[in-house]
Amino acid sequence: MSQQTARLGASTAQTTRLLAGGVVAGPLFFAVVLIQALTRDGFDLSHHPLSLLSLGDLGWIQIADFVVTGVLYVACAVGMGRVLRPGRSRTWGPLLVGVLGVGLVVAGVFVTDAGAGFPAGAPAGAPEQISWHGILHEVGFGLAVTGTIAGCLVFARRFSGLKRWGWAGACVATPVAVLALVLWPDQDGVSVRLVLASAILFGFVTALAARLIRDLPDDAVAATAD
Repeated sequence: MSQQTARLGASTAQTTRLLAGGVVAGPLFFAVVLIQALTRDGFDLSHHPLSLLSLGDLGWIQIADFVVTGVLYVACAVGMGRVLRPGRSRTWGPLLVGVLGVGLVVAGVFVTDAGAGFPAGAPAGAPEQISWHGILHEVGFGLAVTGTIAGCLVFARRFSGLKRWGWAGACVATPVAVLALVLWPDQDGVSVRLVLASAILFGFVTALAARLIRDLPDDAVAATAD
């Protein structure tokens, strides 16, 4: 085995590990959320935003869930940056996945305000005044959602150029479904719709990262040739 081949193999293995972060991030995030939803007293996923899990004595679990998931997406973005060159979306695609990761880290570090009766003793409705950390939590959530939606549209351009129409369609359908859930005017079940919207976005990144891992050997050779 030549030194060049050995270096390529090591680089490919490292890139695979980075992309694997994007594969496991979404399932890990929701596994932790669902376990907490089933075990934490007073929490009802159909009524309470999942961000409220960051509060209370066990709030550190959800804080860690946000932060670890965000770091995994940032790692995935680095891996995508290695795989996607040359080609369309080689800069903005990975960058926007990185925005998703950074947004989740921000949402984890800066917790939301108590409300909707959770945790025990919290106001029954929305908090009367949003704190500075509550504002930053919402900023993080907004970054995560906006970054991923924009990333879907950027990747749609890449897949259209490659004539991978199934993937191009999925890139467009994902943000359409998410926006329909988020902007639905009926407030009943809004917490469930936000969970579904997040699951769709995370699922898209999971599928994309898995696809890039499958394509990695050919892409790695092409990148090395350049």
